[in-house]
Amino acid sequence: MSVNNIYFFTGFPGFIATRLIRHIMMGQETACFELLVHPSQMEKARGEVERLEQSGKGRSGRFSLIAGDITAEGLAMPNAKREELAETVTHVFHLAAIYDLAVPQEAAYKVNVIGTRQVNAWVQTLRRLQRYVYFSTAYVSGERTGMILEEELDCGQTFKNHYESTKFEAEVHVRDVRGIVPTTIIRPGIVMGDSRTGETAKFDGPYFVMRFLDRFAKLPIPYIGRSVSLFNLVPVDYIVEATVHLAHAEAGAGRTYHLTDPHPHAARDVYRAICCELIGKEPALTLPAGLVYGSLCVPAFRRFVGVEKETIAYFRNHAVYDSTQAQRDLAEAGIACPDLLSYIGQAVSYYKAHRDDPEKSIPVR
Repeated sequence: MSVNNIYFFTGFPGFIATRLIRHIMMGQETACFELLVHPSQMEKARGEVERLEQSGKGRSGRFSLIAGDITAEGLAMPNAKREELAETVTHVFHLAAIYDLAVPQEAAYKVNVIGTRQVNAWVQTLRRLQRYVYFSTAYVSGERTGMILEEELDCGQTFKNHYESTKFEAEVHVRDVRGIVPTTIIRPGIVMGDSRTGETAKFDGPYFVMRFLDRFAKLPIPYIGRSVSLFNLVPVDYIVEATVHLAHAEAGAGRTYHLTDPHPHAARDVYRAICCELIGKEPALTLPAGLVYGSLCVPAFRRFVGVEKETIAYFRNHAVYDSTQAQRDLAEAGIACPDLLSYIGQAVSYYKAHRDDPEKSIPVR
């Protein structure tokens, strides 16, 4: 890795962006970071920068906060700043997006699609750019079933929600610039907390299962449907280590990677493991998934259990995400995805310790 890299990030002070920055910072003492921050997040961003500066090698002066907006032309940055960055930035990490499974179509399209088109246009002005890293999702596969290959994208699929459909369209636009700038597309599975500490920023995704079980811990616990689909969970530390390596590896330019679990567990088995860890008993009966989904369509019930109805679709996801290329290119660095059952205990313990923290709760409408 070069010692004078300048990294530009969108999505800061988000959880994954912050951890990526920390990982790069610890490995490159002279790397500097230009961080595009929406004005509404500036106070939080300043706090995160202070923590980074106090964390060892994060000396003062390595970080620059830029007020901006990915949905605006030129990312709403001052002209002088854009001109400066055009001559200095070596790596761009585009993580800013709306990840809410229940997001309305208009909001998702504005941030995920229009925002990505604006970032795509801007990266083409960078004269020192070595790599453009775009965070997509494995779930651009939508309602497809069977084996999903890393380089596959548009196969005529439909989608479970506006999050999936807008991330799909955004990736289509990113592929349009792959022949112009060196681009790496990262497609994570469902991201869990750190496999060693359990730390996570928000209790969404599989943590909705924990919230559901919390509400009914004193009752017989049901399975949700009889599906044998796979639940593809990956810890954030694997995502971070893999992304940083692929962002700098020569092989990573022009490739798309599934950062998914190569040996995923069945959704039913994951649900049982969480249940045993959280409340100390196994499910005792099975409720039809359609019945549970119908109940979650009632706003009062949905808010009571703290679970979005869109979550149920992922218990019936019959896709298998091939990650052959990712595993091959990561093997040289000794990076591999840990098995879910080796860290599910840490995830549940962290949830139990922080479940009453309002900063980690996802409002359910």
